[in-house]
Amino acid sequence: MRFIWALFNTVIFTIIYGLPGMLLTFFESKKGKILSHCARMWGKSILFFSGVKYTVKGLENLKPKGNYVFAGNHASVFDIPIAFSCLPYWLVPVAKIELKSIILLGWIMRSAGHIFIDRKNRDSAIQTLEKAKDSLINHPRSILLFPEGTRTIDGSLGQFKRGGMLLSINTNLPIVPIAFVGTFDLLEKGAWKMKRMTVELRIGHPLNTEKFSYEDCGNVADTLRKKVYELLQN
Repeated sequence: MRFIWALFNTVIFTIIYGLPGMLLTFFESKKGKILSHCARMWGKSILFFSGVKYTVKGLENLKPKGNYVFAGNHASVFDIPIAFSCLPYWLVPVAKIELKSIILLGWIMRSAGHIFIDRKNRDSAIQTLEKAKDSLINHPRSILLFPEGTRTIDGSLGQFKRGGMLLSINTNLPIVPIAFVGTFDLLEKGAWKMKRMTVELRIGHPLNTEKFSYEDCGNVADTLRKKVYELLQN
């Protein structure tokens, strides 16, 4: 029942914050910034009215006015509203391309400047990341990335893909390991029952990638995965 209520809240608050934010985007110079504020309120509203309690740890590791690539485990559908709620930055997620075609949600995500990746086409994904590089250099923002490529099915941490590391390396944005703790237990993939528990977003120290190149993507992915794993264990 709580999960159905959470779904209802998601739809309602997507409409409440998404439509006005999308309209206001036409009048702003920095396209998508208003929608980033709307997304933060969207996340907080969904979690509050769905009865999901959360905490955040490690914000002191970041500069308040900095821009980062936030990368972590993907354990639940609640990871995204938690990220928007806890990270006080102009945040643009890297999303699977299938979401782009969803009525209303896809329109809002496009207006907010979300980056859509075709996970089944590696060459297309690399090209998309290259185009995103230019946009991020011209209009600095922070990125939300799930390097596993998809949600975990058993709660374990999967291998991190190299492609997403390019956004950090090509833009010289520090990459920050983050860990969503407890979100898998809150609502397992495919489950319809939500548990009553407090979840946490843990934020690690930024990793500087300025000296790395494309050839280093594999090492960066492995290092990042190790950092996320450590955050999950603490």
